[in-house]
Amino acid sequence: MSLGILIGLGAIVAIGVLGIRILTEYERGVIFRLGRFAGVKTAGLNWIIPGVDRMVRIGLREIVMDVPPQEVITRDNVSVKVNAVLYFRVLHPERAVIQVENYLYGTSQLAQTTLRSVCGQAELDELLAERETINQKLQQIIDDQTEPWGVKVRAVEVKQIDLPQEMQRAMAKQAEAEREKRSKVIHADGEFMAAKRLQEAAAVLSVEPAALQLRYLQTLTEISTEHNSSIIFPIPIDILRPFYDLERKKRDSDRDQS
Repeated sequence: MSLGILIGLGAIVAIGVLGIRILTEYERGVIFRLGRFAGVKTAGLNWIIPGVDRMVRIGLREIVMDVPPQEVITRDNVSVKVNAVLYFRVLHPERAVIQVENYLYGTSQLAQTTLRSVCGQAELDELLAERETINQKLQQIIDDQTEPWGVKVRAVEVKQIDLPQEMQRAMAKQAEAEREKRSKVIHADGEFMAAKRLQEAAAVLSVEPAALQLRYLQTLTEISTEHNSSIIFPIPIDILRPFYDLERKKRDSDRDQS
């Protein structure tokens, strides 16, 4: 076998080896042939023409990106810092390579500007109480902007809202005042219900005198059970009045005789 044939075979083997590309299940390879888009390679063993084709690997797994804290002035002129978490993935690898230079950087910058814009249009109470609505609005806006890049934004979550110290103190005082107000209202409602029940009980006892006597005896029983003490039974003054009158008449007669 001549040297030229060996060189040719070696060149063919080298070209074959250099053109081998292996893609994992979560990767796709965007092929450019002489600078033009030539297709997308799927997972497994693939081969490209060395020196002619160029393959760009794109991952299809969902990416979790932390959006850095952004200085935001709310609609009611409160300065806060807001950060968020972005969940997205690439659906069209060819668009992520052709339509934007760096889809990761572009998505990150778009998320930061959108976060400032949306939070700046809301009041502080809305940011704190209606976070789910803010998340949905962020997700919709960012997803619409990244759709031409072949990027799908699944969710955006506002992670933390940092308030100034003076605002935290003011909100703490407001919360304390609100709790105190609720406590007073509940106490007043309890006093009102107790007075109403006492009024109803008094009406029942006034109709049935025997019920009052039974209640009196029941109270004495409870006292004797709970406390080991002597019990004094009060005697109505009408029972003692005859003896009192008799004693007074006797003193009057003695005074007349003297």
